[in-house]
Amino acid sequence: MVNEQRLTRWLREVRAGRRTVAAVVRDLRHPPIDHLGFAQLDTHRRLRRGLPEAVLCEGKTSAQIVRLARRIIASGELLVLTRLDPATASVVQQALPAVRYDPMARLGYRLPAHRLTRRGLVVVVSAGTADLPVAEEAALTAELLGSRAARLYDVGVAGIHRVLNAFPLLQRARAVVVVAGMEGALASVVGGLVRCPVVAVPTSIGYGANFAGVGPLLTMLNSCVPGIGVVNIDNGFGAGYLAHLINHASNSR
Repeated sequence: MVNEQRLTRWLREVRAGRRTVAAVVRDLRHPPIDHLGFAQLDTHRRLRRGLPEAVLCEGKTSAQIVRLARRIIASGELLVLTRLDPATASVVQQALPAVRYDPMARLGYRLPAHRLTRRGLVVVVSAGTADLPVAEEAALTAELLGSRAARLYDVGVAGIHRVLNAFPLLQRARAVVVVAGMEGALASVVGGLVRCPVVAVPTSIGYGANFAGVGPLLTMLNSCVPGIGVVNIDNGFGAGYLAHLINHASNSR
């Protein structure tokens, strides 16, 4: 895979006379896709977007996931496997012992060879303990991509003093992820307390009128607090990814 670090190294080697221009052209001539038959890895994703491709494991066989993971690891790139169930994770780890697994976040991962420096601050807030799988998916995603993450869990509106007590922490955040099921009101509460963008994640946790997450989704979309963006139901990965981009942009100014 061609990423910014690799391309920079090649150009420095050209300047130092250790690599020819023709060699760099030859390496760049290959199309930015790794064809595996069942999948096409985007090998220029980091060079183009600043972050690598992640692998959604739902719907894929263990053999397919192992093959994808092996290619990504061989390239020296960050490996992120989302929605990885424990049984499949066991198979992946038997084939690739370097892969780590977080069962709460349902994430498999392997850090790249170069040192990861986490910057800024993303605060991940959950309404209840039942929301933790989605919240942890968001928090761990942000950390793997290079953000510092703080966790503020079980601070739903049924005891609003709990989130108010964390006001100093929320004020330091450069992005906040709010994960809530039931009626989803926590996103509006937190949005009214912070000076940074809020990424709201509705979860499918709740009784019948929650409609498997549609209830909090509509609440979050109809928030009267400006500065709140909403991702799909249970999409902790998407929330952590977006929060990292916001945090990274804040750090670059």
